[in-house]
Amino acid sequence: MLLTITCRPPDGAGWPATDLGFLLHKNPGRVQAFEQSYGTAHVVYPEATDAKCTAALLLEVDPIRLVRGRARSTPDFSLGQYVNDRPYAASSLLSVAIGAVFRTALHGRCDLRPELVRTTLPLRIALPSVPCRGGAAVAERLFEPLGWTVTATPLPLDPAFPDWGDSHLLRVELDGTVRLSDALSHLYVLLPVLDGAKHYWVAGAEVDKLIRAGGGWLGAHPERGWITRRYLARRQSLVRTALARLAEVDDVEPEQLDAVDETDDAVPSPDSADAVWPHNAGDTVTSTAVGGALDTVGTAATAGPGLVPERESSQAARASDSEAERTAGAASSSDSYDSETDVRIPTLAVARRAAVLVALHEAGARRVLDLGCGEGALLRELLADTRFSEIVGVDVSMRALRIAEGRLRVDRLPEQVSRRLTLRQGALTYTDARLRGYDAAVLMEVIEHVDPPRLGALEHAVFADAAPTTVVVTTPNAEINERFEGLAAGQFRHADHRFEWNRVEFAEWGGGVAARHGYTVWYVPIGVADPELGPPTQMAVFTKRGTRDGS
Repeated sequence: MLLTITCRPPDGAGWPATDLGFLLHKNPGRVQAFEQSYGTAHVVYPEATDAKCTAALLLEVDPIRLVRGRARSTPDFSLGQYVNDRPYAASSLLSVAIGAVFRTALHGRCDLRPELVRTTLPLRIALPSVPCRGGAAVAERLFEPLGWTVTATPLPLDPAFPDWGDSHLLRVELDGTVRLSDALSHLYVLLPVLDGAKHYWVAGAEVDKLIRAGGGWLGAHPERGWITRRYLARRQSLVRTALARLAEVDDVEPEQLDAVDETDDAVPSPDSADAVWPHNAGDTVTSTAVGGALDTVGTAATAGPGLVPERESSQAARASDSEAERTAGAASSSDSYDSETDVRIPTLAVARRAAVLVALHEAGARRVLDLGCGEGALLRELLADTRFSEIVGVDVSMRALRIAEGRLRVDRLPEQVSRRLTLRQGALTYTDARLRGYDAAVLMEVIEHVDPPRLGALEHAVFADAAPTTVVVTTPNAEINERFEGLAAGQFRHADHRFEWNRVEFAEWGGGVAARHGYTVWYVPIGVADPELGPPTQMAVFTKRGTRDGS
């Protein structure tokens, strides 16, 4: 794995190119080696003259040392642990080596040439092999806003067989006039982001590293949210903390960085993951503005290649958006962009919320109940849509309601927004006269958390007593669970689930509820559907008979 940094002083600069050695604290006249836990880092200078100086960081990765100490239960293909691109593709391994070998330069210190530390230098950075599944466009998105001119060239899978096409690896060259410390910080943060994976478990200390390295530029980067999520391996509690701290560093409101208060102190398991469902060229795509962000949602029945597990935070079991679509595999390096269409890939949770909003809009609902609202993920998007004039969130857990209140910043909302929202504690298996007369009710990933003998009570409370005009219910499709790598046969997606239905079972339940309470019902797939096993999430939309859409 190789990184080269080349400096050519401009005419009349008054300092030789070899002063790069002072800034890096590495003598151009020596070959130096630095042991790492996974191999050896070497610093050499292929060229060192007054007109041009090139410093090279060569990282020799030992595949045996890299996998030593991994859990015996690792689901990786055993040979694949040793035969892969880790020894030569620039990744978090190179990022760690930069932080260790060029630590003083990264922090912007040089006692012998302090004026050069503050000077922008004409630099060329070359990386012969960088993993980037989003292609050259993603590399340009990341580096160009930082002042770099990016040349990214895809590498063929095998030069001897051009028909095989290009690999996911790029040769990347960056040209720009920047301070050396800034250049190193860009690489330190963005190399693992491009790769989409880290070779070590991401803990809370990674937030401090990100703020130290990116505090001067990340807050203003147009892709800051995506960078932060990728750098922190999608640990949502860490992502929220990092975005809030970046807002403090850059003296802006946290909302401008999509930051929210994180009050859930649950620590996710290192083996937990959420599923990201790939968008394909044949899918129907709807762009929906939710929560101020543009998320692309594919809900067509066209089959995709299957599940792509991405390492991400798995929150405590709640009956709303924090539902974890678990996989038991190792982190995938798949990118959050579709390499063909250049569309940001939505998580299943995003697709689910978008589908619910579409159903509510089609029903013409203005007064909405979010039953089992949990920590407020759907409430946030309902509040952002002024078409909903009254929103009531109900949950049995006071702790979840307090978290929702904090995340929604209820105490800081404008009066015209806050008066549209009400949070109430209540069990969905008991009737509540305050819930009657609403246009719509949503039970998003709720029913599977209810013991089967209590489903009748929930049905009566919602469909017979509250009796809204429209009821939207989502639940996992158990058939597709076998596509989740590492999920044992018969195992539920979450430990708190009391059951999971296949499509026939869900249709039988929905049809029975509709017949007993005077509703019609239709079903909507959510996520990319498997041609045999159906979609990952199934949604039923109930409409009361005698209304405009209920016949």
